[in-house]
Amino acid sequence: MPNDTAPSDTPLYLTTKEVADLLRVRERKVYDLAGADEIPHRRITGKLLFPRDEIMAWIDGSGEAAPAQVPDVLTGSHDPLLAWAVGESNGGLAVLQNGSADGLTCFAQGKAALAGLHIPEGDGRWNRNTVASHGLRDCVLIRWALRERGLILAPGIADRVKSLNDLAGLRVVRRQSGAGAAALLDQLLAGVGLSAEALAPAEGVARTETDAALAVASGAADAALGIAAMARQFKLGFLPILMEPFDLLIDRRAYFTPPVQSLLQVARTPEITQKAASLGGYDIATMGEVLWNAT
Repeated sequence: MPNDTAPSDTPLYLTTKEVADLLRVRERKVYDLAGADEIPHRRITGKLLFPRDEIMAWIDGSGEAAPAQVPDVLTGSHDPLLAWAVGESNGGLAVLQNGSADGLTCFAQGKAALAGLHIPEGDGRWNRNTVASHGLRDCVLIRWALRERGLILAPGIADRVKSLNDLAGLRVVRRQSGAGAAALLDQLLAGVGLSAEALAPAEGVARTETDAALAVASGAADAALGIAAMARQFKLGFLPILMEPFDLLIDRRAYFTPPVQSLLQVARTPEITQKAASLGGYDIATMGEVLWNAT
């Protein structure tokens, strides 16, 4: 059986070499076993890793170890409508807003029950290919909402910014590395042939949609790539660019737990329709649609 008395610094995941040493085989054999799905493994950020407890159970012949329940944590990107729903659900979900990329990594490591994602993949695709590339198991990706995204503009420049090219020389607040909005801004600028260096730097980094709008409202920045709901809340100018999907990745073991079910129950009430309308810039017609399913 798995060694429950392993030191606390024992890694949760083993490398291909470590598994090969454990099994006393060549690394090539480990790759073959993983490729045939004959050994417990994960593919995280493109790297092949092996859950230690599951490997020990597999060696012992008892099958895969039952994974521990993931924490009641919502990680990933910030969404105002989702934040409101978490509060209304009163289900005990903790919230860690660390951006889409870090949120997906946190989820893949078993540190969160849900992750909010809006990762642009090009050619109108969002989230699904990125999630699938992580080799995740026992989780589902569902649609939360479509959000109107564009340029949040300070009152003094709102009338003269008609396109992305008009951002040249303006102070544009940036998002943290790995944020969906950061990746999208880079794609949008490249699409119009505008380099990031053409933008004047704004002080600080906006880690949430609220932070981005607040930077413009406070005068710390001239513009930000943000969502219509935040421009409306801070009474700022807004130049719409696209409707982006914001999706929820949910661990299958956590799906039917009270915290997650409380959140999903709020999503089925008339109140969320009213809240989306009051925030502005949301389309929740497809909320709850299953987009991707990993068993």
